[in-house]
Amino acid sequence: MAPDAAQRKTATRSPDGPAKVTITEIAREAGVSVPTVSRVVNGRSDVSPATRAKVEDLLHRHGYRRKPPAPGDRAALIDLVFNDLDSPWAVEIIRGVEEVAHESGVGTVVSALHDRVGSAQQWMTNLRARASDGVLLVTSVLEPVFHEELRRLGVPLVVIDPAGSPASQEPTIGATNWAGGMAATEHLLTLGHRRIGFIEGPPRLLCSRARLDGYRAALDVAGVAVDDALIVPGDFYHESGFTGCNQLLDLADPPTAVFAASDQMALGAIEALRRRGLRVPEDMSVVGFDDLPEVRWSSPPLTTVRQPLADMGKLGARTVLDLARSVAPAAPRVELATELVVRASTAAPRGV
Repeated sequence: MAPDAAQRKTATRSPDGPAKVTITEIAREAGVSVPTVSRVVNGRSDVSPATRAKVEDLLHRHGYRRKPPAPGDRAALIDLVFNDLDSPWAVEIIRGVEEVAHESGVGTVVSALHDRVGSAQQWMTNLRARASDGVLLVTSVLEPVFHEELRRLGVPLVVIDPAGSPASQEPTIGATNWAGGMAATEHLLTLGHRRIGFIEGPPRLLCSRARLDGYRAALDVAGVAVDDALIVPGDFYHESGFTGCNQLLDLADPPTAVFAASDQMALGAIEALRRRGLRVPEDMSVVGFDDLPEVRWSSPPLTTVRQPLADMGKLGARTVLDLARSVAPAAPRVELATELVVRASTAAPRGV
């Protein structure tokens, strides 16, 4: 058979674009069998690293993608991408996504970028090879080039708890962080607290800034001046809650209550108080944010703002599966309601 005839047999041509390479052509160029290329495309592990690298490079260079599902077809695989996975918060999101994926007969691939050099590129290479039907990006940032590549590949993207202001064409799912921050601060004000410390989350995250803004708004409505000395940095993890609470306790006029922008930081703050021989809530009230499963078992049980993490995961999974079937979401921006959960870690300050 002549070369041009072979190419016509193995390539498909879009009515409005150039010929698209097929598995047969990739196999021929890589010098491997068609089943080997198929195993790489489907993410199978029974391929040598060298062969996998060669095939993935060709897939990338030729822009290969599996044939997209026809309208009404069910998606087969979704990617769930975090910046890191070392938090119970991430587990709650995964739990929600997995529930919907299981009901829908869809596989889930969980990845963490860790802000490492080249990790996003490696993830994109792997995604091209397995031809994912959709991506859920959780509190992470992808460079514009990767967003463009996902659009080129026809892979829908849904952002859960966006790290910053998302692009207009990407559906987002979040929580009412500003309202939650305001509710937590109002609760402490109602108890009689006027000096309320705040341990903030990473400023680069939209949810962190919204919680801080809610804290500031509640103080403003109550006529309480914001004291910047009472706002200390944190990163959502236990250690920064411990450090931040110690910083507040070292002030000449320390607060009578602390609002930590995550449950993990709130637990760190409680440990800092314990090590100083201070009691919660008798000596200082503590409020968190998230309502992770373990905080109801802390000592004392933690007052916190419930963030519907599992529900955010469920809605994200349903949305990306709808997009994979060419079904547009009912709304491009969704914020699920937060709720103040009052437990035993808050009380009126001494003398009130």
